[in-house]
Order: sequence, then C-alpha cells, then structure tokens
Amino acid sequence: MVNTGDIHKAEENLEKAKLDLSSGDQKLDDVMLAMDVVDTLRHEQHMIEKELMGDERREALVARLRDIYQAQGIEVTDEVLMDGVMALEEQRFVFEPPKKTFGLRLAKMYINRARWMPLLTMFLLVIGGAWGINHLAFERPAKIRNQQVETLLNKTLPEKLSDERDQALAIAANDDMKAKVDGLYGLATDALDTKDAGKVEAYLKELTFLKNDLGASYEIRVVSRPNEFSGIFRVNEQNNNVKNYYLIVEAINAAGEVVNVPISSEEDRKSDRVSIWGVRVPEAVFNRVAADKRDDQIIQDSMVGVKKRGVLEPDYKVKTSGGKILEW
Repeated sequence: MVNTGDIHKAEENLEKAKLDLSSGDQKLDDVMLAMDVVDTLRHEQHMIEKELMGDERREALVARLRDIYQAQGIEVTDEVLMDGVMALEEQRFVFEPPKKTFGLRLAKMYINRARWMPLLTMFLLVIGGAWGINHLAFERPAKIRNQQVETLLNKTLPEKLSDERDQALAIAANDDMKAKVDGLYGLATDALDTKDAGKVEAYLKELTFLKNDLGASYEIRVVSRPNEFSGIFRVNEQNNNVKNYYLIVEAINAAGEVVNVPISSEEDRKSDRVSIWGVRVPEAVFNRVAADKRDDQIIQDSMVGVKKRGVLEPDYKVKTSGGKILEW
C-alpha cells in the first residue's frame, strides 16, 4: 500500500528536479525518471481513492501534469490533459490479456511455429519414412502374396485340377485307372478345403504325371550298346546259392526317343522317374538274352514288353516277376 506521505515526498523530489533543470544542473532523463515514479505512486493511490475524490482528483492531476510539461518546455492544452486523465480512469490503454481459449492456444502455436515446425516436420518425415518402408517392404508384398494365394486356391488350382482330372479320365482305359485318377483328385480337393496350397500343388503335379503316364505308349527293350550292361544278377545276402537275374531295359516311344517312366525298386522301395532300369526275369530268360548278345554283341530280339495308352503297367513278352531295380 502506498501512503500520501510517499506521494508528497516524490513531489518534493520532482520540484527539486525542476529547479535543477532550470539551472542546467540536471538532465532531462532524471526529470523523466522522477515523473515516472510520481505517476506510479499516483496511479496506485488513484485506484484506491477515485471513488472518493472524482472531479477534484481529476483537476489536481491536470494541474500537476501541466506543471510537469511546462517544466519541460512543452505546451499541452487542458483538454488534452483532461483527455489523458479520463483515458487513465477508463483504462483505455490498459492491456487485458485475452482469455485462455482453444483459439488462443492455436494462435500462439501459429506465432511460435518457427520453433516447433522444424521438429514437427522432422518427426513427420521420420514417421512417414518408417510407414513407407514398412508398407513397401512388408505390408504391400504380404498383401500381394495373400491375394496371389487366394487367387491360386480359389481359381487357378481348382481350374487346373479339374482340367487335369478330365483329361486323365478321358485317357484311362479301365475302371481301375479311373479310380486312381479320382482318388488323387480327391486328395487334392481335400487340401483345397484346408487352404494348403503346397499340398494342392504337389497333388496337381502327381495328377499331371499320372495323366502323362496314362497317355504314354512305348516299347521296353533290352539295352544293347557297347560298354553297357544288358543284364546283371544279384547274390542273395542270406543264401549265396540264390541269385536274382535282371535284364537292363529302357523305354522307347514311337519316335525312337527314350522316355522317363516311374519305377519303384524292390530292393529298397525307392521310387524315381528313369529311362533305364532293371526288370527281374527267370534264369532261363536271362541266359537266352545273354547268348543272343554273346555271338555278335547285338541283341536281335531286344523287345521284352509294350506299354499301351490308357494303362500304367506294360504287357511283357517274357516271363517276369515284375520286380524292378534302379541301381546296379
């Protein structure tokens, strides 16, 4: 709280400053400083007493202001001084901070954008870059793969399976062969129901092989070339007196081309698609073929079987147990 004595003391200092100014011993800045102090004290006092001393207070303030400006050599009319006093009372030039609203916060953020905008830009670039990398490197390829798998399972594979099955059934010469085709097709459709694309493709491959094998026709001939076996025999490991005899044969189609055929070995149950294999025959058949080759190294009667279209097993012209081997 500022009391009246403080104001009087400040006024005395102001009067002293005026006398010093008139004699040239005091600078104008000192007078202005004294004026500012008096004005501050008077302002605080005025806020307390303005209701008690309305008109008289205004006239006193005008008189004091007139004296101050005259001391500085500035002529100011009473109207201007009174207008200033009224402006002070009406708080025309008092700054009232705006209320803290959402709009004000946005305005302050916009004003201070030079500070936070670079950081926000950098943050957005980092986030955008990370999103872009994740999208291009992971999400998009995964989405494409999923779409491809869906298309594969819902359209491509079913269509191929149906087409291969129809072709295979058209080739099959008997009910046993048709049942084999339908059985493989059934396994493939079961895999489709479980969305197992790998299994479906494997069964489709087997069905294609089955169709091709059914459609193939060729002769089975004993291999008759220099430096190649035409026949071999195996000695039984448990009984050395027991031997198994095999003719080494190959499949030749109507164009004279060697054909790969599915063969399962009776020795180790391994299966493979080969063009040359061994077929088990009695000793007498083995000796006859050996004698045919021994005289001029050429086997005149080399054909031992024929595989017809529509079936899988060939018709043999020689006696055989049907056993086969892949290695010798």
